[in-house]
Amino acid sequence: MTPVFFGNELEGVATWWRIERRDGVTLAFTSHNRPLTFDGVTHLAAPGMLPSAIRRTAKLERDSVEVQGILAHDTISAADLESGRYADARVAIGLVDWTSLSRASLFHGTLGNISAEDQGFTAELRSAKAALEEDFVPRTSPTCRAAFCDAACRLNPARFTRIGHASLIDADRNAVGFGGPSAEAYRHGQVRWIDGPHSGITMHVVDVLGGLLVLDQSIATDLAAGHRAYLREGCDHTIETCANRFGNAANFQGEPFLPGNDLLTRYPTSSS
Repeated sequence: MTPVFFGNELEGVATWWRIERRDGVTLAFTSHNRPLTFDGVTHLAAPGMLPSAIRRTAKLERDSVEVQGILAHDTISAADLESGRYADARVAIGLVDWTSLSRASLFHGTLGNISAEDQGFTAELRSAKAALEEDFVPRTSPTCRAAFCDAACRLNPARFTRIGHASLIDADRNAVGFGGPSAEAYRHGQVRWIDGPHSGITMHVVDVLGGLLVLDQSIATDLAAGHRAYLREGCDHTIETCANRFGNAANFQGEPFLPGNDLLTRYPTSSS
């Protein structure tokens, strides 16, 4: 049975919220002045973090809610926010009676845009209704619309993933070398760190320079040789690569031979 809050003049009600990051870390907080433990999770006291009014409707528009607060815990750092550790993290917000620990959930969703300035931050929370805004109708394109090794691509990711050890680090070019097979195979690929300062973070390979993988995120100064990462090969989403390199043209999710919009601007010319 869902508890009823604010039915009496004096009640010990606090707000709680829980963050489940994609790297497996779970953080929980409460507006009470001491930690509260329930559902097997200890919610740290964070009176400086406050959610805005939560609006829930029966309409299809997404429910709106924001969280504002100060970086009062070592568990939430500006560096982690900037590195993307909280991107698309799952969030739950609710109320709890700090005497009986009776509780109710008011909001479930994911973290959206996060902005940090001075010693504070503001986080946009997206409800499950945000999925209704996605366009699931495929559009024609000369390149493949599937992500490499996803369900549409149908290639086994295990065939194109290996564990590599950082062997050479070029902080000026934001590049890392892992040795082993040709680095060119990992152009447009991914690097998911296993240990080191970026543990749990996935970076994308935007270029290959001299055998080094140029990454799309800044490299920490304490990244050292020997740190491990999962290396996933990349694909440029062209029919030539799909057919010649991967032998997967039957699953190509694009229209490489469909005339483009420039067909409308063509005009006949004399053959003489």
